[in-house]
Amino acid sequence: MSEERNFLIQEAEQLKMDGNHAEAIAQCEKILYSDLNCTEAYEEIGDNYLSLREYDKAKKALTQAVKTNARSANANYLLGFMYSAIGDFKKSVKYLEIADGYEANHPEILRCLGWSLYHDGQRQRGIVLLERALALSPQDSLILSDLGVCYLNSKKFDRASILFRNILEIEPNNEKAKECLNAVRFFKHEYTKLKEKNNKLS
Repeated sequence: MSEERNFLIQEAEQLKMDGNHAEAIAQCEKILYSDLNCTEAYEEIGDNYLSLREYDKAKKALTQAVKTNARSANANYLLGFMYSAIGDFKKSVKYLEIADGYEANHPEILRCLGWSLYHDGQRQRGIVLLERALALSPQDSLILSDLGVCYLNSKKFDRASILFRNILEIEPNNEKAKECLNAVRFFKHEYTKLKEKNNKLS
């Protein structure tokens, strides 16, 4: 990438970080006027549309990014993330596995891949990858949260509780973690009652 394009991409990234998604998209579209094969511009456009939850537009941009550079870990990751967001976990796994192949042991890629595997029915493998992501980035509240939800759904209440408590140690005002911890307590109580009732009946 030329210095000028690199500078424009960095500007677009800053606009994205500041929440100015429309401006970031417009900046990247300017780059594409002079270079239709700029993978990074398509990635940035797709990422901004993901933030705006405009998934059809994100898909269009990210599909083009993969066409211009099939070996881009970021383009494949973003496309996998997009498919996860719309609930197409099979396609999500496909692209996230490609991303993982090009950039192994990346906590965010592993987080998304683990989540999609879990929801595609490969529960144990999904949890293993989420645990790997957590080992690489133990303070990441998104990994802690996703892993906690998976353990809650798998009725591993004690492990789920530890994970949500860890989030609250890092982010004491995290409302989602508080709600999830309350859910763990509730479902653990209900599950214990149900088990006791079944034991009495057997």
